[in-house]
Amino acid sequence: MEYMTTASTGAPRWLTDEEQHTWRAYLHATTLLEDHLDRQLQRDAGMPHTYYGLLVQLSQAPRRRMRMTELARNAKITRSRLSHAIARLERNGWVRREDCPSDKRGQNAVLTDDGHAMLSRSAPGHVEAVRQAMFDRLTPEQVKSLGEIMKALATGLEPEGANADLPWLR
Repeated sequence: MEYMTTASTGAPRWLTDEEQHTWRAYLHATTLLEDHLDRQLQRDAGMPHTYYGLLVQLSQAPRRRMRMTELARNAKITRSRLSHAIARLERNGWVRREDCPSDKRGQNAVLTDDGHAMLSRSAPGHVEAVRQAMFDRLTPEQVKSLGEIMKALATGLEPEGANADLPWLR
């Protein structure tokens, strides 16, 4: 296992007690939040949170269609996981695949009318679950700070360039 070290001493940069507390609180909260949202969507829409996110992306795309590679990149999942998810959404009649006219090897995922209707039915309950689980518990200042913090983390963790080792590029 590789550890970050300080330049001058070569010693591991262990977390302080406050950093350890914050890290564990973050892990605990994000695990609970994802489970809460997943259970709500499974109960109300018969799909996991990841699949709901795919439908949302397609609903916001021009002509409700998106290249599969772009969809994987936006969802931050591997192309293999995306292919499995799209296959399930196809079986439900919510998405269909079509060949990409500009690239014979590429495919688009297209949100069907049934998929759009499912999204419209499930969105109010999902938004309420998000609001109750997260935003109702925070002050406006905390919401702003959390948004800034998450943006800083995401920016630092998503390197650009052809050599970036990111799952959706594999």
